[in-house]
Amino acid sequence: MIENPILRGFNPDPSICRAGDRYFIATSTFEWYPGVQIHASEDLANWRLACRPLTRAALLDMRGNPDSCGVWAPCLSYADGIFWLVYTDVKRLSGDFKDAHNYITTAPSIEGPWSDPIYVNSSGFDPSLFHDVGGRKWFLNMRWNHGPKGSGQNPANDRFDGVALQEWHPQQGLIGPVYDIFAGSELGLTEAPHLFQRGDYYYLTTAEGGTGYDHAVTMARSKSITGPYEMHPDKHLMTARFTPDHPLQRTGHGQYVEGPDGAAYHTFLCGRPMQGLRGAFCTTGRETGLARVEWRGNDWLYLTPCAQTGNGLAPPFIFKAGPARVPDVPMQYDFTTATQLPNDFQWLRTPYPERMFTLGQRGLRLIGRESIGSWFEQSLIARRQEEPSIDAAATLSAAPPNFQRAAGFVHYYNRHKFHAAWVTRDAMGALVLQQVSCAGDVTEALSFGASVAIEAGPITISAEVRGADLQFFWQQTGARAAFGPSLDAALISDEGGAGEHASFTGAFIGMFAMDLTGQGWSADFTRFDYCNHP
Repeated sequence: MIENPILRGFNPDPSICRAGDRYFIATSTFEWYPGVQIHASEDLANWRLACRPLTRAALLDMRGNPDSCGVWAPCLSYADGIFWLVYTDVKRLSGDFKDAHNYITTAPSIEGPWSDPIYVNSSGFDPSLFHDVGGRKWFLNMRWNHGPKGSGQNPANDRFDGVALQEWHPQQGLIGPVYDIFAGSELGLTEAPHLFQRGDYYYLTTAEGGTGYDHAVTMARSKSITGPYEMHPDKHLMTARFTPDHPLQRTGHGQYVEGPDGAAYHTFLCGRPMQGLRGAFCTTGRETGLARVEWRGNDWLYLTPCAQTGNGLAPPFIFKAGPARVPDVPMQYDFTTATQLPNDFQWLRTPYPERMFTLGQRGLRLIGRESIGSWFEQSLIARRQEEPSIDAAATLSAAPPNFQRAAGFVHYYNRHKFHAAWVTRDAMGALVLQQVSCAGDVTEALSFGASVAIEAGPITISAEVRGADLQFFWQQTGARAAFGPSLDAALISDEGGAGEHASFTGAFIGMFAMDLTGQGWSADFTRFDYCNHP
């Protein structure tokens, strides 16, 4: 039996494909580098990270991208004996404009090498590539409308101006007319278009209702790829919006795939909300689930009965697809013996990691760059929080010469939402461990908490996250001791904070260093521990 989510902790917008007997899922990474996560499986139950293909500046450079911009909704496919990856690099989020640039890269195997990107268009995000019979290829994306209200195709939300389709040629690029094939349902916010063909029909799935608690997968079909498309009898193939007590919410944005035996599946985005003082929150962000689906006599796709109750999903929403998940075990990372950064970790925005960190006998050396709130060069190395409750720790040596240098341990969502415990100097020049938070309000102001004098030399900073509670600890020469009061871990979530902050990612736990003098002061991290807590 397999239990959803299958990819836990910030793995949204799943695009699935099959190559022979292997399945692959690509998910969004937003501002985290390298771009796009691709997981592989032979049985749909056990998934492993196969690669992050966008690894160099030619493919992706996100320096200056705001929070929750960067790589949105990739589309992964296999055709002509190679892998095709379509992705967006979003450069602006707030306001009426969206600067969203769409590219295609290819590789002979999932591990690469991935080609330099081919630019396609910038008319909207969530691009997709469909390989038709006979070799023709079609590019589709939602189209963004920045014009006056009421000027779009769908009154439910006319910023999302329907789905545009155009033929694409690997050498010639976009060719022929642009077709408006789908304006969406009354739920609106129509995005994430994916096409596939079965029998006499072309089938189109889209994500609607936004990525929150009204999210849904909407389905339509046509006997001509250019339309017109008729809506599914139920409109939405899957949604949790009518079952608020279901443990999986925000269900939508996925893709159809068939197994070698003809069995049908559909991935979907989902979240696992918990209740905090300010309402529901998903600290593990948007994750990936997998559903069994079936074809019925009317040539429409439906959730299998074991996964369907009325218009929603029924718990426990599990199905037989192979062995159970491997039990969670503590992960211990010894950076003094590592020759490369472990795959669990990522950094932010830059294609030049050598400016952020090095590995050697002293461990992981973080080179202090800009502040922990920078959108350009920020030395922060972190891994996803996979479960609502975790234990994590880092051991570091840092000797900052003044208060403008700091290094430490952080529970991080974005520059507006984090809790940190850092080693720095206080106003009198004393070496201290200091607690600092950014609470997600519109001012982006820092809030300083506990401070304790420490000795020079290695220090271990740890954190226990238990749902909505975060407790820091520290240990140097004596026993481990609590550091400061319990903090609001619900802040480190999609729903955390206030104001107009975009929140499309998930909670990370990790290490950072900053040098606000610009001199590249550094700190050494020798060890990192992580464990999902029952």
